Amino acid sequence: MEAATSERRLDSDKARRIVEAMRASVGLRGAAGSTFDHVAQEAGVSRGLLHYYFGSKERLLVEVVRRDSEMRMQRLEQHLAGADSIDAIVDVLVRQLEDYVADDSNAHAIIHELFSVSRRKDEVRGELAELYRKTRGQVAEVLRAKEADGVVRLRGEPEAVASLLFALGDGMELQLVCDPAWDSAKTFEAGIATARFLLGA
Repeated sequence: MEAATSERRLDSDKARRIVEAMRASVGLRGAAGSTFDHVAQEAGVSRGLLHYYFGSKERLLVEVVRRDSEMRMQRLEQHLAGADSIDAIVDVLVRQLEDYVADDSNAHAIIHELFSVSRRKDEVRGELAELYRKTRGQVAEVLRAKEADGVVRLRGEPEAVASLLFALGDGMELQLVCDPAWDSAKTFEAGIATARFLLGA
């Protein structure tokens, strides 16, 4: 019952405004500079309400990443649902990565700041670990269903393949964001070949 009450609170309009204000603040000031005072002012709520909903700045950062991840996963699952070949699946994964790199909603700043915070905060590390487990599991379920339908022939357990696909995407995203002028065409070709191999091509 307590968990359900908490979920209802975090679905409120004020909680959503707080999450959006924190996302914008991290992109502008970084995690360290994004104080509850800044976020409360920009969300148009009292500072005490941030403590009521989230308890700590770290917990609010985790909530920002969780919501961003859920939206990306919903889009990914929708697009993968209609993918009826290995090439179609790989195309969806590449487009998702390209869209994420092109995204200007400060998602990159937040996730990288949060990784840094997680090295010092066990609570944040645990939350991130759970988030990765959930997203890996969701993609693994999609791959398992595609294998049952004869679309792919996975070169490993579904969750292991999902994890490697995430590793490819995460590594490419980091390099593309850090070096926008990088000519990544050949690397994308190699990454696509690797993804096709993992899916059984």
